[in-house]
Amino acid sequence: MAAEIITALIAASGAVILAGATYWFTKKRELDAELRKEKLEHYKDFIVCLSGTITGESTPEAQRAFAKACNRLNLVAPQAVVKALQEFQQEIKVSNANRSLERHDRLMSNLFFEMRRDLNVRPRDRDRSFTFGLWASGAPPEPSRLPGRGER
Repeated sequence: MAAEIITALIAASGAVILAGATYWFTKKRELDAELRKEKLEHYKDFIVCLSGTITGESTPEAQRAFAKACNRLNLVAPQAVVKALQEFQQEIKVSNANRSLERHDRLMSNLFFEMRRDLNVRPRDRDRSFTFGLWASGAPPEPSRLPGRGER
């Protein structure tokens, strides 16, 4: 009789442990998916704001939006992305007298590479030397955005 009780207790304990582990792993997956979704939104916002700072399309508002997007990345991005972002920021800052288009492109590409790696983009990028780029619209600026042409 005691053996039957012990067997029942072991079976019940195993069921409880299995249910608890299943719940824990399911919640972990849900939280990971939610964080990935949040990161993707922040990364999209960053790219949109970065696009607004391209030569010929930049405005003071776009510069401010870009700064805010950079700051928001610090909240959700892993260390590798934050480090790549900081290196890119050092290259593009106004006070950098030694700016280089080649270094800019390399650092921006590394930043995009790290973001894609963080998002676990499939298929995985294999070549760290791959160059990413952004396109400018080429459209002339709106008259209200021309220097000295603000609305009154």
